[in-house]
Amino acid sequence: MTARRSPTKRSGKGPSAPPSAPTVASIPMGSTGRAHPGLGLGLWARGRWTHDDETRTKATLQHALGRGVPWFDTAEVYGTGRSERFLGDALAHEPPATVPFLTTKVSWEHLRPAQVRAALQASLGRLGRKSVDVYLVHAPDASVPIASTMEAMEGLWKEGRIGAIGVSNFSVPEIVAARAALREAPLVVNQVRYSLIDPRDGDAVNEYCRANGIVVEAYSPLARGLLVGRYLDDDPPPPEVRRVARDLFDVDRFSEVRAKARAIRDLAKDARVPMASIALHWLRRKGAAPVFGASTPEQVDAILAAWASVPTDAVLDRADAIARGDA
Repeated sequence: MTARRSPTKRSGKGPSAPPSAPTVASIPMGSTGRAHPGLGLGLWARGRWTHDDETRTKATLQHALGRGVPWFDTAEVYGTGRSERFLGDALAHEPPATVPFLTTKVSWEHLRPAQVRAALQASLGRLGRKSVDVYLVHAPDASVPIASTMEAMEGLWKEGRIGAIGVSNFSVPEIVAARAALREAPLVVNQVRYSLIDPRDGDAVNEYCRANGIVVEAYSPLARGLLVGRYLDDDPPPPEVRRVARDLFDVDRFSEVRAKARAIRDLAKDARVPMASIALHWLRRKGAAPVFGASTPEQVDAILAAWASVPTDAVLDRADAIARGDA
């Protein structure tokens, strides 16, 4: 397993290989001596399964692999296993040396020790792998003692089935309890929703994690499209988007959120960078690793182009002030 990868080389006649991904620096994972890529593709959006959706999914995955995206994130609950299976099918055609950094998650419904082991076995089968780089508890379950879950996770780590242990959607007190339950293995990842447009909750978790050698994987780094300019004019967010991001799109709050996003869009225009560049590099400067979503090859290209365009610190400072209402 590796934290960095090179794009697959192609030879012979036919279309030329796509350009490689821009350089993605890695983040140290505590005292493990291992590194975590600073940008990755999350496969949560692989949740609609019509024939056309599946065709786009396969094309997007293959394109992301060809572009050299260094990290892919999935979970057993995404598409009830289909996300992992699609990723596994795509990786089956990759030379071993180019397999990216992989993270997957055990569902909050499977946190008892025997369930954790069975869930990992099923995930590895769908992925076609003997191990994954990081295995995360997808969310805490108050009815299952975290100590028993962490004991099971640590057992899998000792067996080499998982390279490292992580959690997702854990508050600071929950992270403290999870770390205290581990005897030998460090806890090295916490994946949380974290974005420029709504930074305060993520900031508190990020501060603790950075002080304790835990990588923050930031999902929804573009705030469901707001930070690429979506829903800022006449196109209202569809009902399914409102459902999964109620706080951002709450009718009593959305006008304020949209005003901030419009100001960040104006800032990006003046700075001559993509709006997504500001969102992604604000997180990078915070020490977090954005995990972006994409439904088409073109969206993958757009994110990689945004990552390659680095705003100045002055632009990022201004964006931060806008988001916090200090501008």
